[in-house]
Amino acid sequence: MSAEPVQQPQADEEVSQPVTQQQPAVGPLTGRPIEAQVSAPQSKKSASAFRTISEVADELDVQQHVLRFWETKFSQIRPLKRGGGRRYYRPEDVDLLKTIHRLLYSEGYTIKGVQKLFREKGKNQVVEKTPVPQNTNQPPVQVKPQPQTFNQKQRTALEAIADDLRDLRGLLETGAE
Repeated sequence: MSAEPVQQPQADEEVSQPVTQQQPAVGPLTGRPIEAQVSAPQSKKSASAFRTISEVADELDVQQHVLRFWETKFSQIRPLKRGGGRRYYRPEDVDLLKTIHRLLYSEGYTIKGVQKLFREKGKNQVVEKTPVPQNTNQPPVQVKPQPQTFNQKQRTALEAIADDLRDLRGLLETGAE
């Protein structure tokens, strides 16, 4: 009975350490944390622009066939289809897909569980709306009021109201002294 010597790992070998802290879920395609992908859109398009299936798939870090599969399982997903069957997702569709993605990948729901959630609570109660980012690079637009034109009858009524207000102000000023 000879005891075999325990080999020490070489400097270039990787030593696996037990994971004591739960790591955030990462997407299978990019390896980025899922929550970071879903909350920070990668596109430079306007928030109200329609997205192609490849853009949405990249944003959610899923394959395109997964989105097509979800369309068969969730009747609430209804992208516009153009010539050749090309899909265009509305911003509401993208919000819905992000919610489905979060429920399935981050919160551990099954497809049947998400379907039940939509049935019981309704789509609008479950879907998180993506806030429309404000463009802080541009100064706020000042809207100048357009001069209002009044006919003679309206002008006379407004002048009477203005006279009444002046009289009331005079009463208040004399009563306050």
